[in-house]
Amino acid sequence: MKLVVLSRSRSIPSTRRLAEAAKARGHQVRVIGPTDLEVHLDGKRTRLLHRRKAFAIPQVVIPRIAASIASYGLPILEQFSMRGALVMNSARAIGQSRNPARCLQLLAGQGLEVPSTVFARNVGDLKSMVGLLGGVPVLVKLLAGSERRGLMVCESEQSLEAALEAVLGLGHNIVLQEYVRRASRDVRVFVVGGRALAAVQRTARAGRLSRSLSRHGRIEACELSEPVRAAAEKAARLCELEVCAVDLLELKKGVKIFEVNASPALPDMEAATGIDLATPIIERAEALLRHPPRATP
Repeated sequence: MKLVVLSRSRSIPSTRRLAEAAKARGHQVRVIGPTDLEVHLDGKRTRLLHRRKAFAIPQVVIPRIAASIASYGLPILEQFSMRGALVMNSARAIGQSRNPARCLQLLAGQGLEVPSTVFARNVGDLKSMVGLLGGVPVLVKLLAGSERRGLMVCESEQSLEAALEAVLGLGHNIVLQEYVRRASRDVRVFVVGGRALAAVQRTARAGRLSRSLSRHGRIEACELSEPVRAAAEKAARLCELEVCAVDLLELKKGVKIFEVNASPALPDMEAATGIDLATPIIERAEALLRHPPRATP
């Protein structure tokens, strides 16, 4: 099959792994940045262009669109879909998963447990809001933020007040979320085609509070308990994501999901688990080409 990885550079480790896996299975692979493409609309037709020339539509597109260019990259991805390409994660699904409020609304509304969360524009009664979350520390997330840039941990009401003053002063909307201290495990589950393939446990460095796979901690492979597997697979299905990582907290009684990542990094999880995670993504694309999913009305 002809496949495009929509990514700003082939040198990005996850992009490189996907290209390698596709080539190993005999497919034609092209890596192209979303910002290198243009859309031409004139009411009669829509065209996807590269350097003002028509861009050949591939059979499959695997999006690796950075949050910083999502406002441009997601319409480009949608154009591929409109022109008949099989898209591994739709623009709508990616956009929804990257909005913490909308994503958690969806999951909680369908019966999945999430950490206690408050999102509001007016935070004048800060103590009441913190009280709803069980007190400090709390997580502060930007509604339009990426995993790395849109997350802060505030360990006191004073630091939270200062953070909110700065963030809201810049016009950002935020989500406040409880920081669950008594979790048995902080787990990331990698899901492809609705099936959980691997999981890693995250351990924060001494003296650090963290909710990020890539900072302030170490990761190691862990077994997938049935509650964790079921929660991760249901979250991926509800978010309509073919490829994602589900971040959750495994408690003594139950599981709480706090984030769904539509563009999870591959190399770190592959190194920790010893599992090839790139090839199953290509295999899923092959399966979807053979048996296309029914269009949702």
